[in-house]
Amino acid sequence: MSDLFEKCFDWKDADEARATGFYPFFQAISETFGTEVMLKGKRTIMIGSNNYLGLSTDPRVKEAAIKAVEKFGSSCSGSRFLNGTLDLHEELEAKLAAFFRKESAIVFSTGFQTNQGTIAPLLGRDDMVFIDRGDHASILDGVDLSAAERKRFRHNDAADLERLLSAAARDKADAGKLIVVDGVFSMEGDIAPLPKIVELKKKYGARLMVDDAHGAGILGKNGRGTGEHFGVEDDVDLVMTTFSKSFASLGGVIAGPRKVLDWVKHKSRALIFSASMTPASVAAALKALEIIQSEPQRRERLWEITRKMRTAYQTMGFDTGTSETPIIPLVIGDDMRTFMFWKALLDAGVFVNPVRMPAVPPGQQLIRTSYMATHTDAQLDRVLDIVEQVGKQVGIIGPNAVPREKTGS
Repeated sequence: MSDLFEKCFDWKDADEARATGFYPFFQAISETFGTEVMLKGKRTIMIGSNNYLGLSTDPRVKEAAIKAVEKFGSSCSGSRFLNGTLDLHEELEAKLAAFFRKESAIVFSTGFQTNQGTIAPLLGRDDMVFIDRGDHASILDGVDLSAAERKRFRHNDAADLERLLSAAARDKADAGKLIVVDGVFSMEGDIAPLPKIVELKKKYGARLMVDDAHGAGILGKNGRGTGEHFGVEDDVDLVMTTFSKSFASLGGVIAGPRKVLDWVKHKSRALIFSASMTPASVAAALKALEIIQSEPQRRERLWEITRKMRTAYQTMGFDTGTSETPIIPLVIGDDMRTFMFWKALLDAGVFVNPVRMPAVPPGQQLIRTSYMATHTDAQLDRVLDIVEQVGKQVGIIGPNAVPREKTGS
């Protein structure tokens, strides 16, 4: 008889990484100032956060959260289905539906649950779902929880998607079809080719859901995300976003047709059996939404920073991949040099995120950098100086750079 825990006791990877000093995960921040954080007693410039508009430390957002706690307490102490719905939840849903120009919206307690809790109840055993190979884990889990047939197409490859849709039209003409893509891909920082995907959706009679966790708030003239960016938002059937990025909170929302969301509301186990968003989280997201709509200069500043940083990195000789957004990867190509680069940057006062498989394909290990509208030019210049110096020391750029093997995805 084997012990269930035996595999856990035998697993040494994390212990070995900790022993070498190159364990990059679960770094405990003791205080945050927005663009800088306290880490192990040292003030560090943060370029590893998804706080794109800098609103998580905005006094107005914090005040809204405090007032909600004073009025409603710290928890709703129940699920939305039973005792956990506040008028505050309904206000946020109504305002988000209007913001995304959809009939209705439902807020979930996390973004992960939003994808999982929307996709799983929508798809039945006679349906098919088409997902990008780079889609977020929450999308994959939602698909796995459904009974639908899954088809994965090459990352941002509309021709490969059409190949799968064409085969489905031939072999399973009566199947319901759902295409699910990230609007902005969280590691690479590239954008889904929505105009072509919309064209295919119409041609093959499919529905389209866009996870705009990293697009809402920053893409489009009004911050409505990838659909607005391309001028196709009316053709996106379901749009999802999280509140832990531009919306300075915790939770998620799905927006779309009222009858479809009424189905989700009454069928989604992730919604029915989870405690609802806390009052503070709802109020913070509401205030952030208000600021997103009234202060477009934040987006303008963020894009100014994005252009500055990407151009500087490329000039230094870094490979920034296919990034088009404030997520700018520095592609390294192997685990050890990625962790060495991460640690040297942290020691020098810059917080970044090392990313390895399975979050990226083999040979695409990278340092993920991301920016806030509230970063100052002085902070950014300091970051660039450190990244260039460390990049040369580690052999990522400069005359002593070690070539990396090119590996296809």
